[in-house]
Formats: sequence, structure tokens, C-alpha cells
Amino acid sequence: MSMQDSASGVALWRQVADGIERGIADGRFAAGEKLPGEMEIAETYRVNRHTVRRALATLAERGLVRAERGSGTYVEAQRLAYPLRSRTRFSEIVGAGGQEPRGQLIDASEDVATRELARELGLKTGAPLIRIESVRSADRTPICVSTTWLSAERFPDAGKVFANLRSMTKLLAHYGVGDFSRASTRITAAIADATDAARLDLALGRPVLVVDSTDVDTGGKPLVTKRSRFAAERVEFLVENS
Repeated sequence: MSMQDSASGVALWRQVADGIERGIADGRFAAGEKLPGEMEIAETYRVNRHTVRRALATLAERGLVRAERGSGTYVEAQRLAYPLRSRTRFSEIVGAGGQEPRGQLIDASEDVATRELARELGLKTGAPLIRIESVRSADRTPICVSTTWLSAERFPDAGKVFANLRSMTKLLAHYGVGDFSRASTRITAAIADATDAARLDLALGRPVLVVDSTDVDTGGKPLVTKRSRFAAERVEFLVENS
């Protein structure tokens, strides 16, 4: 079908944009998928590449697609609404959105408490820790990479337990911690390094939101402290007033 006929009064670039948007809506172009190249789109709609670029720019402004220099244009995934509250549970947040939460152990190793980690965990500097590296996903889409530190004395074999349960909430419950809350949260922005980009399935140079947090038990005793790197294009943080 030729789109050179503008008798309908709809600009060609908008017709192209509408066509691509319909493709996203009906699943022909899935979230995270690379769109056909400009030349292919131009041939499909029988328009010039300038028209295609304007259509793609409009879709990018609306947050439907993103352009990556030297790579192409990709369909944006819908952002996960992620509330930051005193009881922040990844599995509950993802499950509430109708998606399946998944946790995957990357590595578990022995560590020792630096002065900063000791302060966060209420331990002495040099105290033995267990360090857990993990990826958490929603419907197989990686959302964040986390580095978690726990007391090796209080949580022996925590790495093995996490590998089996694939959930920090379930891990703490395994050790008798029925409830816990967020004592502190600090958010900064960064660019994903090569390792995090690979684990999050991001192109190099994409932004991440770094969340440093510490959770405590009902008595206020620190349980875990962690640094999570969220794919910025896949989440939106909602700060809730208590």
C-alpha cells in the first residue's frame, strides 16, 4: 500500500508512527525488540528515510521506543512501578503487577566487613560476612543486579539457601526472621559497567539507578545491607509517605 497519497490529510510521518505503534500494541514488536532499520521501514511504508526518522523521533518522545547510537531503535519495555516504602519486597511488587518474580544467584563468597559495612550491619570491622551477587527479574526481564552482605555468623550457608529459595525474603524467613523493614535508602545514578550491562541485558552506556539500603528486624537490629543496580529504563520509583 502506498502512503504517498496524503488525501486523508494525515501526515506521512504520523501514518508511519501510527503503524509502528499498532505493531507494538498487537505484539508484532515485543518489548526490548529491535525495530527494522530505517531503510526497511521506508520501503514497507513507501516513504523516504526523513519521514521515518520523524516518526521514530515522535515515538521516542512518547517513550514507546529508544534509539541507541550505532545499534538501532528498540521498543521500550513498560516501566515497573516500584514503591519505596518501609516494607519493600521485590517479589510482592512484581507479583502485584501481574508478573512473575525471579531471583538468580550469580555468586556467593566469603567477605569481611569494611568500616562502612560494619557500621551498616552493627558489626565490628573485619567481621566475617557472606556476599551474595544476584539478578532479579520480572517475567524473565532483568530488573536489577544486587550485591548483598550478611553476617556469616548469623546466616551461615546463606549463599546455598538463596540458591535454593531464590528470594531474600524467603532466605531471612529460613533463619527465623518473620518480618523486617527498610531502615535506610539512598539512590544515585550511574552508567552500567560492562558486567552489570551484560547481566541486565543492557547496551553499554545505558543508565542504572543505584539503590543502597539496609534492612532491620522488628527490634531494629540490622539484617542485610545491599547495593542494587536497577535498569533505569525498566523501573520508576514511587516514594511513598509513611
